[in-house]
Amino acid sequence: MKVLQRIALVLAIIGAINWGLIGFFNFDLVATLFGGQDSVVSRIIYGLVGLSGLFCLTLLFEPWEELKREETTSSVSQPNQGQMSYRTEFGEEEELSSLKKSKENEQ
Repeated sequence: MKVLQRIALVLAIIGAINWGLIGFFNFDLVATLFGGQDSVVSRIIYGLVGLSGLFCLTLLFEPWEELKREETTSSVSQPNQGQMSYRTEFGEEEELSSLKKSKENEQ
């Protein structure tokens, strides 16, 4: 479902950019690229942008806590879904005191 949401969001952004161009510069980019507002391809793109805008309305009604939880659990694999993992990885640290002593001896 996330892929469909992202596709819908991209199409809605394309529509917003096109409407911005129409509003500010009286320039319809979709119509220019695809042969006018009445061409079949332009009408399909306009329809897809409109449907994606309607689909993006579902994002408004999705609780923010679930969205945040999905982002954190998808980026880190966890054995128990829905629970935060506070694990950290510790690496070996170099012993820097020997470097400091050798610099003092050189001076």
